[in-house]
Amino acid sequence: MSKKKKNNAHIKKKLKKKNDRFSSLKWDKLDNTANLFPVIVSESVSNVYRISATLTEDIEPDLLQKALNKILPYFDVFNEKLKKGIFWYYFETNNKEAPKVTPENTYPCLFINQYTNNEYLFRVTYYEKRINLEVFHVLTDGNGAFMFLKELIYQYLRYKYPELKEKAVDALSSDTSLNKEDSYIRNYKRSAKKGYKTEKAVIIKGEKLSYDHFGIIHGYLKLEDIKKVAKSYGVTINQYLIGVLTWSIYKEYLKGMPSDVPISTCIPVNLRPYFDSNTMKNFFAVVSAVFKPTRDAYTFEEVLSAITECLNEQICKENLEKLFSYNVSNEVNLIIRAVPRIIKNIAMKRVYKSSARANTSTVTNLGIIKVAPEYEKYINAFHAVLSMSKGQNIKGSVCSYKDTLTFTFSAAIRETNIQKCFFRKLVQDGINVSIESNGVYYE
Repeated sequence: MSKKKKNNAHIKKKLKKKNDRFSSLKWDKLDNTANLFPVIVSESVSNVYRISATLTEDIEPDLLQKALNKILPYFDVFNEKLKKGIFWYYFETNNKEAPKVTPENTYPCLFINQYTNNEYLFRVTYYEKRINLEVFHVLTDGNGAFMFLKELIYQYLRYKYPELKEKAVDALSSDTSLNKEDSYIRNYKRSAKKGYKTEKAVIIKGEKLSYDHFGIIHGYLKLEDIKKVAKSYGVTINQYLIGVLTWSIYKEYLKGMPSDVPISTCIPVNLRPYFDSNTMKNFFAVVSAVFKPTRDAYTFEEVLSAITECLNEQICKENLEKLFSYNVSNEVNLIIRAVPRIIKNIAMKRVYKSSARANTSTVTNLGIIKVAPEYEKYINAFHAVLSMSKGQNIKGSVCSYKDTLTFTFSAAIRETNIQKCFFRKLVQDGINVSIESNGVYYE
């Protein structure tokens, strides 16, 4: 049986069982990456990210709620609440109604209090033509969340446009996975050694926005333009963008001066293509793009070369396997497993604080977003927004849809000189850029 037919059979089975979906409570383990997020979460470090879609017409909230109610029972990964166990946090099936769809009335990525959200760990809001899905990272990563968001949009559009319902099947798409395996455990190699360093890095400081304010700047670029420029430098689009960000921090924050510590940018890497996984749970590893200026007056080409070499050395299956296998080795260690959760939390917080000092920023690239052809004309754009981490006051996210690449800066500080330098460099390289901001910088 082909992979597509197997997935269709899986979906049909889920659809058939939807009426008794809530007949009993089920529990599930957190995946290896997710174990950290409940330990470090707070009002100021929410570990909530946003992905959103802008449609061609204003959102009808009643239809959006109806669509959410329809698709949620099929997605076990989203239909869970977080519980505290003696040794670990764990998930339990959530029997409550879907969370209420609400108008967007706060800044993005704020802390999700599950006890005021029907115990769910995600929220759905809307603003004019835009649908926002905000997810506590404990559930899944951006790739898993996009599958959920696309199904939500498809169902919403079928309710809104009767002609669509006639053309499309009123069920989940064949390319939507309902798999919830822990792919970290399945691909864990016991012999792996520790594969990362925690050298202190440049920390960008500035005038802090209040914890419930968040600066967002979207830059829209033509995909063909940036492909051409990246090719002219002999690098990938991702390498080019990370190189420009590193250059901007070097020029604007370090003022082109030497530094005792490096500029280090976290790069989450989707592991699914490397390990033949289609899990809905988290499955990524983090590598670091590191540039340490030891003298004056580096050129952009020199910075880009250092970043490219650094990433090429790390982004390969063997190294990625080492990175996540080291983390899994701690989880499966029998002695560590027997330690009570409260003590584990203390240890994990200390490790997190130490590793946080090793990161200047994060850039995540969710790649090219594709939707089923019958829905394309109803969707204008996709966006992704990252929340702040300890020590990281500015982050970037990338996603592409149709002929446009969107680079989004999120920031917890008021200064925007790094963002301005970033977009100026793109323009200098011949890329047309249009800018959109959420206005927090003008308050």
